[in-house]
Amino acid sequence: MSLSEHSRRPARAGDERNDELSDGTIVAENAAATGAAEEPRPVNGTAHARQQPVPDADASGHEPLASAVASGQHAPAASRDGAAGDGAAWAFGGSGGEAVPMPDEDPVTGPEVVTAAPASGSRAGRNLPAALAVGFGLGLSLIAILLWAHLVFIGVVGIAVGVATWEVAKRLREADVLVPRIPLIAGGQAVFWLGWPYGASGVAGAFAATALTCMVWRLFDHGLQTAPRNFLRDTAIAIFTLAWIPLLASFATLLLLEEDGNLRVLTFMILVVCSDVGGYVAGVLFGKHPMVPSISPKKSWEGFAGSLVFSVIGGLLTVTLLLDANSMIGVVLGVGLVLVATCGDLIESQIKRELGIKDMGTLLPGHGGIMDRLDSMLPSAFVSWLVLSTLL
Repeated sequence: MSLSEHSRRPARAGDERNDELSDGTIVAENAAATGAAEEPRPVNGTAHARQQPVPDADASGHEPLASAVASGQHAPAASRDGAAGDGAAWAFGGSGGEAVPMPDEDPVTGPEVVTAAPASGSRAGRNLPAALAVGFGLGLSLIAILLWAHLVFIGVVGIAVGVATWEVAKRLREADVLVPRIPLIAGGQAVFWLGWPYGASGVAGAFAATALTCMVWRLFDHGLQTAPRNFLRDTAIAIFTLAWIPLLASFATLLLLEEDGNLRVLTFMILVVCSDVGGYVAGVLFGKHPMVPSISPKKSWEGFAGSLVFSVIGGLLTVTLLLDANSMIGVVLGVGLVLVATCGDLIESQIKRELGIKDMGTLLPGHGGIMDRLDSMLPSAFVSWLVLSTLL
């Protein structure tokens, strides 16, 4: 296609526009300008939402959302929400369901949501047998790695971080948020891996260098003759993604490198699972009072209480039996992980709500993408490192 033909073509949202240039980071600015009249631009720079029937959530913790309109195609939008996050509910494919009705009007995204019956075969609207198989397979594999080849865990998490960063960057670009993918993914790997030989100083140095690289990359990836569009928004979201995924994940490496670090990592993973399972059970059985209806209508205070009970009990047992430490440390760790796991799940829920999507990816059957498994694990890794490094 000639340059003159490209300048006459209306700008389109999503991957079609983003693939115009070979460097994979930015569309031509003049294309966006000439197409402005044809394509409605949402105020927040993300996907334009409209009413569309989507699978309704029941007590298992899935919620319907508005669909995204990008490139003339409608993506079903729903966010998996639980009482304390869905990052490690291996057995349920999402955690902490509650019996809280979905409001007719979403106070955040606005459009009215029309709900339909859930898919047959799973109250969660998911392929439950696939979710169980994948979840238990991942869980048992990680336990085996931590017990018998704990350094392999660093490589496994490093791969997961790279895939999760790619998933988020892809979803952002579908919403016309043009984060610089190459430095974000490569620099994210540096942030994670440099924690192994250099500790916290290596993580901090790599983070600062990658953040600066993303700023410069986004400033000039359109060329030297045209000013960048949405530079501040795109670079800010890129740095947020860098902190959200690689930086928080690096604390799992720092935790693993401590004395008996494999057992410390196993402890925090068990507690996140306890939080998810407790939220699921209590939410299904008793959930009536919505916790944060504007972000996650399916979360309930009853589910949150169940997460606290299960996580505190899990903390008492694991810290005492695995780490041979004061049981009160387990209480502190259990409460802390419930709080941050819940916040981690809410953060991803809000991001998916704004992007108008159900999952970040499709790599794990019955679960979604890698990022959909990490949302509550990532902040939990940081808090676990902080609590255990301070109190043990």
